[in-house]
Amino acid sequence: MEHNIKPEGPTTTAPRRPDLSSFFSALDLVDTTGDRRPQNQHAMPEPLDIAAPFRLLAHAFEMMQGRRSGNTNDDSSSVESNALLDDLVEALMESADDPPRELAGVPDEFLAELERVPKTKLKPDDACPICSNAFLDDKYPLVVTLPCHGNHRFDLECISPWLKLNPTCPMDRQNLVKKKPPVVAKVEEEEEDGEYDDMFA
Repeated sequence: MEHNIKPEGPTTTAPRRPDLSSFFSALDLVDTTGDRRPQNQHAMPEPLDIAAPFRLLAHAFEMMQGRRSGNTNDDSSSVESNALLDDLVEALMESADDPPRELAGVPDEFLAELERVPKTKLKPDDACPICSNAFLDDKYPLVVTLPCHGNHRFDLECISPWLKLNPTCPMDRQNLVKKKPPVVAKVEEEEEDGEYDDMFA
């Protein structure tokens, strides 16, 4: 779907991830990142509206957990993924219960500039830490590396919703967006031309 390629024949496998259309609809109403940032300070979204995308994403991640629990595969990477999802759901629900004044997520430009991982550099056992699906199970994987660590790789479809709400890596919680230091206006030094001025005597 991401590559605008139509499936060949009927699909019999379950979708890799839950449908996030409700999440993105709720996000569009409250997104304050990038160009969507309101000019009027009083036009910021209400806390109740901001809570909705956090709650919707938490439910989507819980659905992923439910699909996993039906899996009999108990390898260590699956256990780590479940622990990661538990942490993410907990963080999202905390934000839903006590919503921030505005979203601190990353702008769309940040997502577009994330480093893509070519299919040739993926190993058969490499999997997304969020959905736990092997990257190469997808015929056309869209895998990105986060700037915090070269081995923090995710399916773009899994990491995008998290980053739109939180500017941190889900694994180590490092802030991925460097805040620009405030610009200090330089005061031009007065040119000393040797003339005496009564005003500054």
